Amino acid sequence: MSEIPNIKLNDGNLIPQLGFGVFKVDENDAERVVSEALEAGYRHIDTAKIYGNEEGVGRAIEKSGIDRSELFITTKLWNDDQKNPKDALDASLERLGLDYVDLYLIHWPCEKQGAYVDAWEELGKQREAGLVKSIGVCNFLPKHLDNLLSPGGEPIVPVVNQIELHPTYQQREVTEYCRSRGIEIEAWGPLGQGKYDLFNEEPIAQAAKAHGKTPAQVVLRWHIQEGNIIFPKTSHKERMVENMDIFDFELTDEEFLKIHDLERGNRVAAHPDEVDVD
Repeated sequence: MSEIPNIKLNDGNLIPQLGFGVFKVDENDAERVVSEALEAGYRHIDTAKIYGNEEGVGRAIEKSGIDRSELFITTKLWNDDQKNPKDALDASLERLGLDYVDLYLIHWPCEKQGAYVDAWEELGKQREAGLVKSIGVCNFLPKHLDNLLSPGGEPIVPVVNQIELHPTYQQREVTEYCRSRGIEIEAWGPLGQGKYDLFNEEPIAQAAKAHGKTPAQVVLRWHIQEGNIIFPKTSHKERMVENMDIFDFELTDEEFLKIHDLERGNRVAAHPDEVDVD
């Protein structure tokens, strides 16, 4: 199986382009699932306070025996913690059993609360203190990013914007904005979270047949060629291995463009303007 490539972030740190997500993985199952993912070869784990499984993730990391420097661990600042990001980060580190995380993200802008700009400045301080290596955001629109990049002084540019993205919901305005400013795109729900029948879309099915791959592998490969950072989620070890087996083939330009043309605005989750603390 081919090695997972790294992407160089705008702060110089490296992030594996393929990781493992633990959204909706129960705390009681998280240790087993993450242990199996690490055994399968994943080194990038994406969790969050709101997922309620940081402790299980931490136990799996501790028991793995893998050197900390070989791992890339992401967690996130939840909405009602934006006014106390230092305390929230300390609590996440304690639950994970780590001295630092590689990436800390503001989970949603929560524009009505009006705290995300101050929270972002505090995250910059925690980066300087060494509690986090890189900082970024999730679900931010260009208007939110403009507010981060416009305060006085030298702005800290997020290293990533983690957004919902799959073939039928590509958020091109957001991705173009980010990439023009050196902000990498992380795609959550890269397979559409099962809400849309991606695997029976003709361009995906045809490419799967042509390359001897599953439709899921074709979609994940499309993300890789698009330049997205992805972390598909599964609780099954055989699927973990399958999701990693996407680096020994390449979609043709025609296959890639046909999948690119599947955009339909099929959002799965809430719009960022609809999410707030209340």
